Amino acid sequence: MWTGSLFISIAAALLIDRVAGEPDAVWRRLPHPVVLVGRAIDLLERRLRRPADTPARERRMGTVLITLLTLAGLACGWFLQTALLALPLGWLWLGLIMSTLIAQKSLLDHVDAVAAGLQQSIEVGRLAVARIVGRDTATLDGPAIGRAATESLAENLSDGVIAPLFWALLLGLPGILAYKIVNTADSMIGHKTPRHLHFGRAAARLDDALNWLPARLTASLVIVAASCTGTAREAWRITRRDARLHRSPNAGWPEAAMAGALGVRLSGPRIYGGKPTIEPWVGDGSAEIGPAKLRQALRLADRVWLLVLVAVLGFCGLSLT
Repeated sequence: MWTGSLFISIAAALLIDRVAGEPDAVWRRLPHPVVLVGRAIDLLERRLRRPADTPARERRMGTVLITLLTLAGLACGWFLQTALLALPLGWLWLGLIMSTLIAQKSLLDHVDAVAAGLQQSIEVGRLAVARIVGRDTATLDGPAIGRAATESLAENLSDGVIAPLFWALLLGLPGILAYKIVNTADSMIGHKTPRHLHFGRAAARLDDALNWLPARLTASLVIVAASCTGTAREAWRITRRDARLHRSPNAGWPEAAMAGALGVRLSGPRIYGGKPTIEPWVGDGSAEIGPAKLRQALRLADRVWLLVLVAVLGFCGLSLT
């Protein structure tokens, strides 16, 4: 299946996303692929669910939804990939489509906006961090805003960058598209709310399975990137000790690696839906995270991106020899 063109497409996707990100001028005129996926999930949910459904039927229908959409993503991805690679400069068009399913630049831009907001005022920082986290932000002080942004950076570095690339490297466009479908479904229906507790179970479990290796790979990449600042040993120690403390089977790995690499404490108590939740602390450093530490985290995430780009270019070279 693999050819040099596919590896070159993935390298192109990395570079296109890093330069262009999510251009508003384009997505104001065209629906983003993730938006289309969200519409499909919403449509299927309305067709498959009934008000009087039993928990067992909700679980079955939720499994049907995620199975249908994942298979559709694999088929659509295979068709598009085959068609595009048959065209002149097909690797470039394929890379362009793949770039819309990677979120490196938008992630860095959002976290940088939090750092810039905190430099202005707590209120501006709260507004910026509310765009990237699910917890209540109305009562967050400056350090809590910094922690929330750092945790979001670590988790989304895995979910939004490394995991899509991982599945692209394994399966090409079918892999990255199927992954984004599952990940979007998890964000929409995978919550343990009364509405989605049973219906979203299959999506949540499949998302956990697809992210299991990428989350640990992300932690490893953060540890390697931390060698540039001499904190790789501490990142490794904290990852081994604290990664499993997180309520998620995957999110704790990149978060713990980031905490160790930066010498900070993350997680801890927070509020969701007006209800306080007690989460264990991750890391041994200070919990005081301000704009300077946030920008240090951004530089670390950029080094991870560079490591991945170098690896993909290496695959390109091997595939062409």
